[in-house]
Amino acid sequence: MHPARERIAAVLGSSQGSGYLLTPRVVLTAAHVVAGCTEPAVIVPGGTGRVRCRVTWARDDNRRCDVALLVADRDLVHEEVAGHFEPLVWGRAYDLRAWPGAHAIGYPHVQRDGAGELDSEQLVGTLKPGSNLLGGRYVLDCEHGAPAAPGDGTSPWAGMSGAAVFVGGLLAGVVHADPGGWAHGRLTITPAETLWQDFRFLQECVLAGDRPQSRSLASKQQLEVEEFERRLREYVIGKSGELTIIGLTLTDGDGETWPLDTAYLSLELTGAGEGFTLPGADRALTSPRRAEEALAGRNRVLLRGVAGSGKTTLLQWLATVTARGDLPPALGHLSGCIPLTLPLRTLIRRGTLPQPEEFLAAAAGPLAGLPAARGWVTRRLTEGTALLLVDGVDEVPEADRRRTLAWLKDLLAAYPDARYVITTRPSAVREGWLTESGFTELELLPMSRGDVLAFIDRWHEAAGARHDARLRAFRDTLSAAVVATRDLGRLATNPLMCALICALNRARRGYLPHGRMELYRAALDLLLIRRDRERDIVAGLEGPELEQAQTALLQKIAYWLIRNGRSEIEWHKAVEILDRALPAMPAVAALGGAEDILRHLVVRSGLLRRPTSETLDFVHRTFQDYLGAQAAVDDWDFDLLVNNAHDAQWEDVLRMAVGHAPPRARAELLGMLLERGEKEDANRHRLHLLAAACLEHATEVDPAVRTKVERAASELIPPRDVESAKALAEAGDVVLDLLPGPEGLSDEVAHAVVVTATTIGDDRAIPLLARYAGHPSRLVRAQLLFGCGHFSQEHYTSAVLQPMEESGGLSDVLTEYGAAWQALPDVLGKLHEVIATTLDTSPEERTARER
Repeated sequence: MHPARERIAAVLGSSQGSGYLLTPRVVLTAAHVVAGCTEPAVIVPGGTGRVRCRVTWARDDNRRCDVALLVADRDLVHEEVAGHFEPLVWGRAYDLRAWPGAHAIGYPHVQRDGAGELDSEQLVGTLKPGSNLLGGRYVLDCEHGAPAAPGDGTSPWAGMSGAAVFVGGLLAGVVHADPGGWAHGRLTITPAETLWQDFRFLQECVLAGDRPQSRSLASKQQLEVEEFERRLREYVIGKSGELTIIGLTLTDGDGETWPLDTAYLSLELTGAGEGFTLPGADRALTSPRRAEEALAGRNRVLLRGVAGSGKTTLLQWLATVTARGDLPPALGHLSGCIPLTLPLRTLIRRGTLPQPEEFLAAAAGPLAGLPAARGWVTRRLTEGTALLLVDGVDEVPEADRRRTLAWLKDLLAAYPDARYVITTRPSAVREGWLTESGFTELELLPMSRGDVLAFIDRWHEAAGARHDARLRAFRDTLSAAVVATRDLGRLATNPLMCALICALNRARRGYLPHGRMELYRAALDLLLIRRDRERDIVAGLEGPELEQAQTALLQKIAYWLIRNGRSEIEWHKAVEILDRALPAMPAVAALGGAEDILRHLVVRSGLLRRPTSETLDFVHRTFQDYLGAQAAVDDWDFDLLVNNAHDAQWEDVLRMAVGHAPPRARAELLGMLLERGEKEDANRHRLHLLAAACLEHATEVDPAVRTKVERAASELIPPRDVESAKALAEAGDVVLDLLPGPEGLSDEVAHAVVVTATTIGDDRAIPLLARYAGHPSRLVRAQLLFGCGHFSQEHYTSAVLQPMEESGGLSDVLTEYGAAWQALPDVLGKLHEVIATTLDTSPEERTARER
């Protein structure tokens, strides 16, 4: 039999009805057919017989929707038929035109033979979206007249409920009922549009193995729109579907990309006010979840993350899977959406932030002029099927953030049903910046040891480790070193740092620098000098003069961007900056003009890129901050640095400036920072913590200045709550020696101390955390449990988790937070070993605890 015939099913539930196979095991029918039936069955003529099913989704609200989704225990058709199933496409009506030639096939009462045996009936008629507008259901008017009513007063169409209605090969709805007053000449239909607005329905389809697709029932204008959308999706996939992996190759920057599907690593997010709340606790304890799970069902998200943490990469992934329609089940609510990425770093440069109809020019410029694009953005925003990915609030100058917030709130007021994901660095905007507008705040966590090892493996795979024994050896050595070496483990906390470490490990044959500043310095040496020199590459301008001067030239561009609160510079302005610098570099000027030299830096440095033909930026903001900080120190611009220290855009610049500065200048800069903090109550905590964080890069500093900085930080210790705990953790491991034990602390303060120590994630914190293992507060012990992924597993388990278990505190927490514990698979094995071998427990107890 033809597969199309074997997709028509009979459904036996609380009443007999019809159905349609979306896949060989997934059946679409009417909800009232299976209402109250615990084990409905489905039969497909010519199929595998009567098969038991379970109802995975059903909605019957007596007006707009009467649909159920069934999943069978086994295939309903034979293997040779199942192999010919084609993906089903749903048809959605965008206007009120009537659609003749619509049809539905089912098993109505009127078609039974004299012995009462089932047979099929194909009802042909006109689908009328304009009927029943208030009720929300379409009508299918029968073209061939009404059947005679049976003598018992029931409908002759009984059993037709649940049949799929098709228009031009598109599934346009599901039969609901035979309405009174029409002499059995019409049926009411649940339209496909109703199902496409239900997130749970789409999610259950994906979970069951069916990935829904839809298109218009097709006016000429709508066909043009759909062709435009097809091209837009392809454009988004092409633009967002590759990652730049820094240091991947030692050739041109063009080779440092890898398909996003292969290179993307889903990181963990956590969010304020989510997770599990202990009885009597004022605050929820958040458990880390992978990005797709944390974003599940959310239409408005503010995503925070430090530099290099993967914010932009996460948006790339969201754009790609949404445009491709290949969403994981948890993100089923984005089915049918089209993503538009709006980089604020570029848009703010234009002075006025764009209005909706200008979004296409920002996100997909080459397609913005097509006729079908006119009015498209506002229609999609109004429908709620546009996903706006607004990247980089932190890259907006502080003076412009108020109007950026006003712009966002205007969008939200005008288009409340659209989907929004906005990214920023943590300190760029205050906590709760968009909470009143219904946004959920999520934060990208530092990579766990398991994530770091997975990233190292993928990086080396992308670099060709499968066919290169030497690369495999570098990978294995580095993986072992990240786990065993404390300093290296501290550095490898985000994708950018992991990529640099991988590149340097290969380039330096296993020898790695210590500390973040030395790592950046070595990375610049690799990208600016060693890459071409070691590969004997000759391109464009050459000579030792330019090789030695290019860092200074890049510093000038970087510092201009920092001073002007920008992340992007016009090409002609960058040329002017170099043109002013060249008179002081006669040997470099002799090699060519400023534009030639700038073009050479773009092609060969691996640090600059051209987002458009008219603009330049750095491949990552961190390199801009590092180079600009050196320029600020060289120019002795300490007043400028300190006066802007409260601004999140300058935070990393100032920290790196302390690292670049010689000892005397370093002491002066730290002293100025403390002095400003003393004068300004509003900024005191932030500036004093920033000074403490700067000590991470101060390898040599006046002891008196160091003592003064630590004393200022100690006034903020212990932290009072989770928010101040996270701010304190940004100062790094310098605060570990200042954190107190649990004696005399309230439960809230004890919890905040543990949050600080686990967020820093340095093994030096383990002795301190061990003192909290027997704390009476379950909130404190739960934080110890959820923070364990950031430490040496063996050491942490024996020093913290095992004492918690021996005192009964671990089982208590596991019982309360069992679901959240599953988010820590890299620790589960070690804990299992502790429970199973170290502790004297019965098999039943072990099984219960493992569960």
